[in-house]
This record gives sequence, structure tokens and C-alpha cells, in this order.
Amino acid sequence: MRPNSMRDYNEKRDFIRMKVDSEVRISDPESGNSWTGICRDLSGAGMSVEVDSPFTTGSQLAALLPSNNEAFPPLESIVEVVRCTELDNGRFELGLKIRQVNR
Repeated sequence: MRPNSMRDYNEKRDFIRMKVDSEVRISDPESGNSWTGICRDLSGAGMSVEVDSPFTTGSQLAALLPSNNEAFPPLESIVEVVRCTELDNGRFELGLKIRQVNR
């Protein structure tokens, strides 16, 4: 058996995606504006976030994903918008690439 044959054919990413469905705070360091969204899934390379407003591809944002466990600190990162798709419910799904983990 080849090593990669055990990998699910629907998931050919370098990192496994975890379902999160947790509140996330994203902010624009330049303008100081911030938004609350729902982090739908998270991987070592990025996250999928649902928000009320559209964002421009290439935007650099700060993301804060709080932790529900005192043993684990919140995830603070700098992310880049690589995709913004309007959903049927009028909200937007952002594909965010993690550029830097601050904590």
C-alpha cells in the first residue's frame, strides 16, 4: 500500500481540516475596524470563516479564535483573504490563509 493511499481522496490537503463552528474576531489593523464571524473549520494552513460583510481578496487581517479550554491559549494570527464567496443566506464565506501565528 502506498503511503498516500490511506488519505481520503476528498481531502488531498497538506493539513487535515477540523470542524470548529466557533466565534472568531477578525480586525483590520489599518482601519481599526473589527467583525465577529463564525469559524467553520480550521487547518494548519488556514480557516473558513462566515461573516456578514464581503472582504477583498488579498486583504491582510488579524484573527482571534478564543479557546474554550484554559489549558490552550486563544489562536491569534495574521491571515490573508484568498477567497470571498457570497452564500445563499446573504452572508459571506471567507477562505483565510494563515500567514503568521502570534500566539
